[in-house]
Amino acid sequence: MRVGLLLPLSGSNAPLGQAMMDAAQLALFDQGDPRVEMVPRDTRSTPAGAAAAARAVLDQGVVSVAGPLTLTETAAAVGVLRERRIPLYAFTSDEAQAGALVWVLGITPAQQVRRIFAAASEGGLRRFALLAPDDAFGQRLALALRAVAADAGAPPPTILLAPPRGDTSAAVQQLAAGAPDAVLIGYGGAGAQAVAAQIAAAFPAGAPRLLGTTLWANDTSLGNEPALLGALFPGPDAEARGRFEAAYAEAFGSRPPRLAGVAYDALALAARTARDGAPPVGAAFQGADGPVRVLDGGAIARGLAVYALQPGGEAILVQPAPLPGSAGS
Repeated sequence: MRVGLLLPLSGSNAPLGQAMMDAAQLALFDQGDPRVEMVPRDTRSTPAGAAAAARAVLDQGVVSVAGPLTLTETAAAVGVLRERRIPLYAFTSDEAQAGALVWVLGITPAQQVRRIFAAASEGGLRRFALLAPDDAFGQRLALALRAVAADAGAPPPTILLAPPRGDTSAAVQQLAAGAPDAVLIGYGGAGAQAVAAQIAAAFPAGAPRLLGTTLWANDTSLGNEPALLGALFPGPDAEARGRFEAAYAEAFGSRPPRLAGVAYDALALAARTARDGAPPVGAAFQGADGPVRVLDGGAIARGLAVYALQPGGEAILVQPAPLPGSAGS
């Protein structure tokens, strides 16, 4: 029972591709079924390369596929695999690629928004705002925040998208006029620190609760900004990730990059599909970054934990990752 693995094994992304292949090998070992064989092919980090790699694994008789890495490569691979109705577990976080027999394994913006909105709402917060760059990530955050607020019966959120790498001071002044209870910051690193400081200055009577995304995970520099202390953000389950990193280090002698966990999950699902003869829709399993459930229509539900930033940058666990029961839990 052969499963395909589409990865960038040459070019600038080759080191990442090799680490992801190592993670996929670890997943195959953990599946414990010697009948399942992994067939890796190089996408060359291009859509044309991904399409060629998809055709190559089809020629090898694969019954499911894990990968490729990016949204454009995924779209190219889907075009090849769709006619043969081969299930694909893609590494991208672009939800637009999900559909019949195509599951998106990356942690999506919508999953992040739903988790952090739920955590903040439990604290009684109702009026939400978003300040993010006007790019694909920021636009997806905006779409998700509008949807989750409507589903919860909360007031429509204030959405402010600033030009990428542009000045956010004017947007922060607009935020102050709206008096939100919580602000989701769609920036990471230095950008998040700068925006948080501006928000603190614009709200002299007390800033709203600050929220972040998985861009904040493992970024200890954020704890250097006083305005970010106590800010909440979603992230992978620390215990699950720790177990994965320990197993990876024992097998390969190094710490895996963040995206290696996605490759582990995708190959595990591809292998299970080969073994069971169909995608495991409705089933849940413990992935590299926490619990995962496969749903109809290409949806993946992930259990994300919630963390709070502390002085010095070490985040503390506020809420553990729940077992997901619906898309984006």
